[in-house]
Amino acid sequence: MEAELILFLFQVLRISVPYVLTSVGAVFSERGGVINLALEGLILAGAFGAAIGQHFSGSAAIGILTGILCGLMVAFLHALVTVTLKADQIVTGIAINILVMGATRFGLSMLFGSSMNSERIDGLEVSNVLFDPIFLIAVAAVVIGHLVLFKTPYGLRLRSTGECAEAVDAAGIRVGLMRYSGVLISGVLAALAGVFLAFQQHSFTDNMSAGRGYIALAAMIIGKWTPIGAALASFLFAGAESLEMWLQTGLIPSQLIQALPYVATLLVLAGFVGKSRAPREVGVPYEK
Repeated sequence: MEAELILFLFQVLRISVPYVLTSVGAVFSERGGVINLALEGLILAGAFGAAIGQHFSGSAAIGILTGILCGLMVAFLHALVTVTLKADQIVTGIAINILVMGATRFGLSMLFGSSMNSERIDGLEVSNVLFDPIFLIAVAAVVIGHLVLFKTPYGLRLRSTGECAEAVDAAGIRVGLMRYSGVLISGVLAALAGVFLAFQQHSFTDNMSAGRGYIALAAMIIGKWTPIGAALASFLFAGAESLEMWLQTGLIPSQLIQALPYVATLLVLAGFVGKSRAPREVGVPYEK
């Protein structure tokens, strides 16, 4: 029983990594005033970049860097359209998710002759998740993210941008630059979540984000737009997903079990969303 509990906890930690990275990144984006529904696309971009980077170079480090670069490119596109061109942030996020899904399928067909999956990659060879560098980055992202947001001048400026952009502009701080920075940080962390998925599964598969971006967004809301709160909520959802795997014994219909993480998301959101307050000007384009 004790061994099974330890295995369960390790599984929860492994499953939580993409949620933690993505939800902490979303905190930075939304604290700056930009809704980031493009998290699914960012995860996919990171995973695809990691797969092609390691496949063609043979190096996990290059795979990580390629994944981050792909995430940054998608995040920059999101920031360009929403911050500079002032397009609707929700519509833009959904459009980017669709764009990245199509682009990765096209890339798979061009590079690997299949629209479903890439060739196998080695990923990172570690004995367990505790020694995985990306897991350690996820832990560091929570701690450093909290300190940066609440203990540094940059964090104060970013939070102020999401609350009252006009006051920030009057203080001589560039609103656009602050919002770009929040979206790009979100892009790096969500891309790392995709890198982790690709390395764990040793390949890129079509739509492998599988709704994780949306669950991470829910974790951010439940966590009240704080890195620590988002991480704790991510562990909750990871626990529900892990429990789903352990319950697949045949006694309960598989469709009901597979819906468990999403049902948990809806139930928790129903209880928390009314009790948490979003940044006042999140989703509002700034006009001088």
